[in-house]
Amino acid sequence: MKLLFDHNLSHKLCHRLADVFPDSTQTGLLAFETATDDVVWQHAKTHGFMVVTLDKDFADIALQRGAPPKIVWLRCGNSTVAEVERLLRLNFAEIEKFNSNPDASLLEIWL
Repeated sequence: MKLLFDHNLSHKLCHRLADVFPDSTQTGLLAFETATDDVVWQHAKTHGFMVVTLDKDFADIALQRGAPPKIVWLRCGNSTVAEVERLLRLNFAEIEKFNSNPDASLLEIWL
């Protein structure tokens, strides 16, 4: 499972979570700092990423279009890198289950 962190989440998560989510990246590392949600969506779809976001817009798109890509919507507000890392690690099994469910397009993870 590889994740694409949107611009509201730190690029540091890629390195910090590489042991459980290898090959993950962040929009800024792809020079998508000002890219539209559609551009990010299409990149994730084309390259097999799950989008991890704090943004309700991606959740709305997922409900309209379905997967792929799958969307992991973190419902934790502005949190530190360590808090987001902890949240993703604690929910690894749930993310794995979500990833393997062909009918699921949106996973909400609450703090």
